[in-house]
Amino acid sequence: MKDLKKTSIFLALILRHKPETIGISLDKNGWASVREVIEGINRTNGYSMDMETLEEIVRTDEKGRYSFNEDKTLIRANQGHSVNVDVELEEKIPPETLYHGTAQRFADAIRAEGLKPMSRLYVHLSKDVKTAVKVGSRHGKPYVFKVNAGEMSRQGYKFLLSENGVWLTKSVPPDFLEELNEKR
Repeated sequence: MKDLKKTSIFLALILRHKPETIGISLDKNGWASVREVIEGINRTNGYSMDMETLEEIVRTDEKGRYSFNEDKTLIRANQGHSVNVDVELEEKIPPETLYHGTAQRFADAIRAEGLKPMSRLYVHLSKDVKTAVKVGSRHGKPYVFKVNAGEMSRQGYKFLLSENGVWLTKSVPPDFLEELNEKR
């Protein structure tokens, strides 16, 4: 049985952060040649890739991280990049409320400075609390902030919606945040 989870995590590293790890590059819109991705992964110790495996990863990824182009000759991550690419997302008007899940240890800094993209191109926001809690749990004890996205939008802040339903914005100032967890 192939370790799809391990390979999917490696694919995310390649398509979001370090394509050079397997000797490839992304185009300006984040696309990589499927052939080059498969060949590059197969040159990496501990990984095995073929088209069937790659299609299964794209199809079964619970977060919908990846997309193929129409003829499946190109692949890219839908969002979450630290490398400067434009994944051609349209600006959208967000719902009134979005959520951001983080670890409790980051809450004080967020209260003071707001949400920043850190090593990524955008701040990632969820449409529901459940997803935000799940995201926050990956980093420690989860802590959820409510984002007054509608008001941000009315004040000129831009929002994008990725293909897999993640809302993106450049930053969220503290004035637009409310805490769902009790303060310590």
